[in-house]
Amino acid sequence: MRQKLVLLLTALLTLSLVAPIAAASSASATPDETADCAYPIELTDATGEDITLEEAPDSVVALQPSDAQTVFEIGAEDRLVGMADEDATSDLEMGDRVDVTDNYEIVHERVIDLDPDVVLAANITPEEDVETLREAGLTVYHFDNAASIDDVRDNVLRTGELTGECDGATETVDWMDERLEVVETALENTDRPLAYYAMGEDGTTAGSDTFIHEVLTTGGVENLAERAGIDFYQPLSSEMIVDEDPEWIIYSDDRSDVPIPEAAEATTAYQNDNVFSVNANQLNQPAPQVIYAVVDIVETVHPDAYEQAVDGLEDTDESDENGDDSEDSIPGFGVPAAVAALLAVAFLAHRR
Repeated sequence: MRQKLVLLLTALLTLSLVAPIAAASSASATPDETADCAYPIELTDATGEDITLEEAPDSVVALQPSDAQTVFEIGAEDRLVGMADEDATSDLEMGDRVDVTDNYEIVHERVIDLDPDVVLAANITPEEDVETLREAGLTVYHFDNAASIDDVRDNVLRTGELTGECDGATETVDWMDERLEVVETALENTDRPLAYYAMGEDGTTAGSDTFIHEVLTTGGVENLAERAGIDFYQPLSSEMIVDEDPEWIIYSDDRSDVPIPEAAEATTAYQNDNVFSVNANQLNQPAPQVIYAVVDIVETVHPDAYEQAVDGLEDTDESDENGDDSEDSIPGFGVPAAVAALLAVAFLAHRR
């Protein structure tokens, strides 16, 4: 069971939802700038398939949890007729939508019976599933692999184009960017402590060529796996963990225990109780809520720096309102960013 869990986590974390950066025709916008819902549009997906939408879709199916999370976050859930009903979507409202999976495996007949206008297929979706649905006459967009938070931004905008919710997608990306500015400000002139991301008692961790690595480093820590030269999901030896002596141990909260080797109990992190979990559905899915995971790490590891960033942005807010460009102002931060920063302190308890 433990091995299956590690394999599942590896698949979910690696082959994740994201849109290609290049637009496939002049009718669609460049995804990393804005979304364009001027139909008809033509898009090319990760399989090289040309997708044409003559008009905004009335019905959408999301095959994977990250697909569904993105649809909800951009405000297109009123078009969502089918989605996965699994632990990874437990914080999304299923309502009367059809469950299109069985233990994360796609049930083709359920999707086909819904006859949706478009099907969203995160990169984790096996190509044979995509082909089966296409052979049944469905329009399926297979997203590219995610490698960064920038990729998530692009994915959000592309999902907006595919669902007819471009305004919501653009607003969501702005929301992400505002909070990432808060993070960037908080981490200026701060040291980045060494952290071990724990995935199993065998020492399995996420290396530098993974989405999780991007979340960790954006959150203000140095990833032990990168120092060890790991570039995918591989185990670290107990000796390496003890010798490098990380200051923090981070893991996702879909585990009932702390998934670390017994030897890691000798580390500074464990001895100082610097061990904490991050919401798995936010950390593991390359979708908008990944920002919550990043902020969770920053607030936990760099609480003083984060508080100062929030206070500084509050000062900027007041300065902007008074038309004052004093040295206390932080360049590049206007009223929207300041308000976003003040709201950011509620990240752990509330959804957007």
